Amino acid sequence: MKRSEPLRITLILLLIFISGSGTLFSQIRGGSGVRVTGWADDNNFLLQTVDSENRPVTRKVNVRNGRSVDVTSEKTEREVLNEALPSGVALGLFDIVSPDRQTAVLSRDNDLYFFRKGDRELKRLTSDDAEEVNYRFSPDGQKIAYTRNKDFYVYDLAAGREIRISFDASDRIYNGYSSWVYMEEILDRPSRYAAFWWSPDGNSIAYLRTDETEVPVFTLNRLDEADGVHGLLEVVPYPKAGDPNPKVKMGIADIASGKTTWVKTDYDVDQYIAWPFWTPDSRKLAVQVINRDQNEMNIILADPATGDFSEIYNEKQKAWLDFYKDIYVMKDGSGFIVNSVRNGWENLYYYSWNNKLIAQLTSLGFRVTDIERVDEIQKVIWFTATGTESTDSHLFRVGLDGKNLVQMTSGPGSHSGSISPKGTWIVDTWSNIASAGSIILFDSRGRQVREIHKFDQPAFDPSKHSKAEMLRIPTSDGLFQMPAIITYPVGFNPSKKYPVIFRIYGGPDSKNVSNRWQGTDPSWDSQNGIITFTVDHRGSGHFGKRGLDYLHRSLGLWEILDYQDAVKWLLSKPYIDGSRMGITGSSYGGYMTCMALTRGAGYWTHGFAGSSVTDWRLYDDVYTERYMDTPQDNPEGYKDGSALTWVENLKGKLYLTHGDLDDNVHMQNSIYLISRLQDEGKSFRFMLYPNGRHGWSGAKLVHYRNEANSFWLDNFFGKE
Repeated sequence: MKRSEPLRITLILLLIFISGSGTLFSQIRGGSGVRVTGWADDNNFLLQTVDSENRPVTRKVNVRNGRSVDVTSEKTEREVLNEALPSGVALGLFDIVSPDRQTAVLSRDNDLYFFRKGDRELKRLTSDDAEEVNYRFSPDGQKIAYTRNKDFYVYDLAAGREIRISFDASDRIYNGYSSWVYMEEILDRPSRYAAFWWSPDGNSIAYLRTDETEVPVFTLNRLDEADGVHGLLEVVPYPKAGDPNPKVKMGIADIASGKTTWVKTDYDVDQYIAWPFWTPDSRKLAVQVINRDQNEMNIILADPATGDFSEIYNEKQKAWLDFYKDIYVMKDGSGFIVNSVRNGWENLYYYSWNNKLIAQLTSLGFRVTDIERVDEIQKVIWFTATGTESTDSHLFRVGLDGKNLVQMTSGPGSHSGSISPKGTWIVDTWSNIASAGSIILFDSRGRQVREIHKFDQPAFDPSKHSKAEMLRIPTSDGLFQMPAIITYPVGFNPSKKYPVIFRIYGGPDSKNVSNRWQGTDPSWDSQNGIITFTVDHRGSGHFGKRGLDYLHRSLGLWEILDYQDAVKWLLSKPYIDGSRMGITGSSYGGYMTCMALTRGAGYWTHGFAGSSVTDWRLYDDVYTERYMDTPQDNPEGYKDGSALTWVENLKGKLYLTHGDLDDNVHMQNSIYLISRLQDEGKSFRFMLYPNGRHGWSGAKLVHYRNEANSFWLDNFFGKE
């Protein structure tokens, strides 16, 4: 299912850079483009800003004395390697560089080429008509893995030979290449369909075999000039809710022999298998297995020689759980750290390889969001978490025995800590709704050393700027205080009446409200006299599993009820015009918009919905069943969660948009809703975007934005 602000720099900072060296502390003021990009060593961080022509400038700054050196001209290892390539050859977006940065693999004309620094020409590795995709180095840089025609291959660079690992790929069977639904919902889009994982020593590789023979297909009809007058059909296996799933199993290939050993999971059991991780000695492979109901997780430890396995971790949830994608494997071989929600909030647990809990590292009543670093020598782990306020973000540290928990950053807002290589220093970049914030240097005990940089925050001018406020809105049952941000338009006058646009996404565990600086430059809404409103419901993730579990088997119910409470709160304000209450979003946000004007009819007057799910029977099974179970198990939930069910209630003006080649949320969703709207005699608008996938760009994106803006201006103010 970012805004970047213009880069600026103050005159004093520019003068420092021109001089070639200087002391930065107590001098840097302003410059929204200033940011810490990393560390040169334990006592020198890298600070980036821009020069007078908006070109990036990087300085190495000493934490002890503030002395700085311009390192802008220092080339990255990738840039150095790029310059070493033969004339006319350059690294492309997906070309890869080896871990030691001495070699690279490039794809040209559907074949792979190898280059080593010092060579005068490229060495051709493959020579065939098919394209090699997702080529990736082994950790030691001696081999590369890739798929071709959805079969799996490894090239041994030292031996100069290609090793074919699999031989049975077809249009429905893939090796090392995932199905669409695995890519979209399990392995995530950055995988680009890659489904293989190197062992640390580079001698073995795990890969997923997928069989979609039983998965129903969905057909997209592409009609554009490039396809000719008869068009082109795209036929893609796509399991909708309740459909047969891809059948998968995990293979472990020994590179020397080319032989694959299959992990002995039951191939006939309907389950999901993904996100494996190796023991540091490469002798065992851990594999995560989740049942079709997605409420039980088992991590199994497999022997690459036999495929036999033992269970090393088990977790069950009342509602649902997800794969753990950020498990940290201890380099000393003692075990792994998992960020589990088993106690109602994400907390860190340190397990051995034989299913023994070594230590519960945190036991917090709020959310641990990311593991930032594990220092096995000092026996501490750094992590980010919300803190007691769910809209905040802070850096924490705790011992690997679960003792001596320290919150490293303080003060309300969003904090991003950059830790020096040995953990001696922390550079914290922070802001909140009331302040543009600053960059601050701390020591390892969390004591502030000095302010490095203060971000520009112009004096508020109501005739030029918009103002954002963060607030909490109680749900009508009194159980939750929903976080929200209201942004007032330029020239706001509380004695006047203003229209409102809810800008939402609204999916399960999808927070939109964070306590960070919003800027003062007015948005399109603010420039046009419209209040922007964003609110997070009980299932957004702010309230842990307690809030999330409300959504189980009932998507579309609690979101709308909570949003209605937000409308009631707005209507209690004298400056809100209830006759101009808009809502807009895309994908799940489109679903929310359609539901708001049907199931929530009477609260909102206008809705602009993009790429909307309108009936959960039409969306993919992995995502949908995680929250709703199958249509066979939960028919009433699917019925009540469908916008089609509530069409006769429609009030207000609804504008639907969809791309005809959307392979994620099929246009079928909008077509079904359109048909039902017509049957009920309801008035609405619809805009089709030819060749549009799940979003679009270029001229069609401009058209989409213009249509949305015109919709609000016309309906709110009676003007184009």
